[in-house]
Amino acid sequence: MEQLKLPHNRKLQPIGKNLPYVFLGDSAFALSRHMMRPYPGNFEKGSTERIFNYRLSRARRVVENVFGIMASVFRVFRKLMALQPDKVSDVTLACVLLHNFMRKSTSSSSSYSPPGTLDTEADGEVVPGSWRNDQSGMSSFMPLKKAPRKSGEVAKATRNCFAEYFSRSGKLSWQDKYC
Repeated sequence: MEQLKLPHNRKLQPIGKNLPYVFLGDSAFALSRHMMRPYPGNFEKGSTERIFNYRLSRARRVVENVFGIMASVFRVFRKLMALQPDKVSDVTLACVLLHNFMRKSTSSSSSYSPPGTLDTEADGEVVPGSWRNDQSGMSSFMPLKKAPRKSGEVAKATRNCFAEYFSRSGKLSWQDKYC
């Protein structure tokens, strides 16, 4: 993780615990200090684990929407890039900058991502965005194999701290309705 140059841990207020910056994944990823994944299993409504899984899912949906739109528009993301890693970084960064510009620009935002483009939520159910209709030729990633992994205690403690935060001081006023 040193190579990624992640920021140093920060205190999550108001619980006051130093927590690392993390990536969000699904059950295909191993839980680690810098990789959060959902708690496995089904949980009772209102439980800390269910609230954490819901909040993790909502956050991941934002990333999926962005990448889905970008892959629909910038077709370079639809297949493997036969470029050196530094060039892949440059191409990706250029696409991110263009994406952000077109989303914020008053002249292009309504045509680049009109209403209905992004996934939304209605009564706790996900309504898929229109970008999901354009999945042809999406073969840039190889499927991940699920492999049993034993998570370390530090990773579990980190997830538990985030779960506690989302259930208490970081609670959203409407989350009890859905989790």
